Amino acid sequence: MERNSLQPLKEWFGYTRRERRSSLILILIIAAVAGIRFIVPNRKMAVEIIPLADSLFIADTVQTESTVASTQKYQPKKNPVSFKKIDLNKCDSADLESLPGLGPVLSARIVRYRNLLGGYADVSQLKEVYGLPAETVDRISGMLIVDPADIRMIKINQADYRQLIRLPYFTRYEVNAVLKYRELKGKVENIGELVKNGVIDSAKVSKVKWYLEFRE
Repeated sequence: MERNSLQPLKEWFGYTRRERRSSLILILIIAAVAGIRFIVPNRKMAVEIIPLADSLFIADTVQTESTVASTQKYQPKKNPVSFKKIDLNKCDSADLESLPGLGPVLSARIVRYRNLLGGYADVSQLKEVYGLPAETVDRISGMLIVDPADIRMIKINQADYRQLIRLPYFTRYEVNAVLKYRELKGKVENIGELVKNGVIDSAKVSKVKWYLEFRE
């Protein structure tokens, strides 16, 4: 009788024995999970939300400051280089080759012209060197020094024709005029005397005066 009364229930649900066992297990799992939720208290975690833009800005600022500090810390210090000027009356051609715009040829010509003159009285005289551009002279003039005291002087009252003609500023006519004047006067006192008597051109006085010695 009892079996017959349960028959409609079985037919209603339509479960097999295996399905009923699976359903029971599922019900037990759900009950266990629900019980754990009531037994274990909930814990709330405080989460601080940082805006994305602000976080990126902060990270970029920190990285930039770190890079700058690192660069300043490890950047090598540059020692100022003191450039020693070249003495135009004492240097050799190798010294001159270290200057911008001067090669072996021009450096050798500068030295030869110095020997011909007896020494440079001014850096601007380099413009008289054959083939040396005025622009190059202007460029290197601040790297050179001259001392007129190093000039090899010509004793005007004792020099012969060969000694006088070696000075590039003298022409043959002027050399002969100096010798003739000295023969007539006996002694030349100063360069103004030569200009006054038309022995040398007044335009040459500023250059020639450095190379003539009138003392005995």
